[in-house]
Amino acid sequence: MRRGFSWGCGPIKPVSCIFSSSLSQKSEKKKKKLPRVPPPQPISQCPPITYTPGRSLCIPRMPLRPSLSLSMSPGWAAISTFRSGVFPSHFRALIAHKCYSSSNSGDDDASLSEEVMGQSMFEKWHNGGGLFHKSSCIDPTAVIEAGSIVHPKAVLGANVHLGSGAVVGPSVKIGHSAKIGYNAVVCNCSIGESCIIHSGVCIGQDGFGFLVDAHGNLVKKPQLLYARIGNHVEIGANSCIDRGSWRDTVIGDHTKIDNLVQIAHNVVIGKCCIICGQVGVAGSVMIGDNVTLGGKVAIRDHVKISSKVRFAANSCVTKDITEPGDYGGFPAVPIHEWRRQVASINRVGRRSRPGNT
Repeated sequence: MRRGFSWGCGPIKPVSCIFSSSLSQKSEKKKKKLPRVPPPQPISQCPPITYTPGRSLCIPRMPLRPSLSLSMSPGWAAISTFRSGVFPSHFRALIAHKCYSSSNSGDDDASLSEEVMGQSMFEKWHNGGGLFHKSSCIDPTAVIEAGSIVHPKAVLGANVHLGSGAVVGPSVKIGHSAKIGYNAVVCNCSIGESCIIHSGVCIGQDGFGFLVDAHGNLVKKPQLLYARIGNHVEIGANSCIDRGSWRDTVIGDHTKIDNLVQIAHNVVIGKCCIICGQVGVAGSVMIGDNVTLGGKVAIRDHVKISSKVRFAANSCVTKDITEPGDYGGFPAVPIHEWRRQVASINRVGRRSRPGNT
């Protein structure tokens, strides 16, 4: 008997053929259960991107896989889960142009980005390479370094210098010869002449004010006013000055502020004051002229401090100071009284030691 045949029964398949056919049938069943995903549209069949000057870019919807990852040239991020309509029109235009242009060079990419920049009314400043809004008023001698940006209706005087990463908010006024450090943010404020704002300073953000409603929830109190920085003021790195809620926050002329200082909303600080590092001034405090605050001094809200007052380090001001002089301690008292308190505490401590009478 030949292999694969039998008398009267027709051809008989080998065992290996039976197993292979059964496996192929199972795989076909599995393939049928999988959802059918349409292949990505080839580049040659993608609809063109049309652009009319003065209007937005027209980007036709392209059928892409939801999990498709578009890898772009260096300087462009890889974007996953791209769907037409998710991103803003100008961003989708750049992605579509970058990924689906057939044989265009890098000059076309630069021209497209410039057209998109023109749509947002921002331009490149000739001295430094930063961006500025067309409605802002900037002196030609100002320097705006690359990475910094000037928002609408801002005013920059002569010889103003903005470091990289600095942000000047809408309607901010900066006097001549002022210097804004790297990554500083100034908004809802005015800055006087010859001021020095060091790196990381934030001026004009909302103050810390909340109300409790009928349900016991905290509701944000409106912070709608401004911060006014005088002339020849220097503000150290990473310090914060909040905008006002019922009156402007004011920093007087020639005042010098160290690093890591917090000045809350509605605070009024006089002229020629010295504020050392890590000082915290609560809301609605009034400080006179020629006041010196040592390191880590804390001032309670709504306190009034007269002129020519000095506070030792780590002092805490809990009530009004009406007389000039030196103060220290917690709560802050005249310096001689504070020294007597410290001396008496030391005497009590020595007497309580074993062996002392």
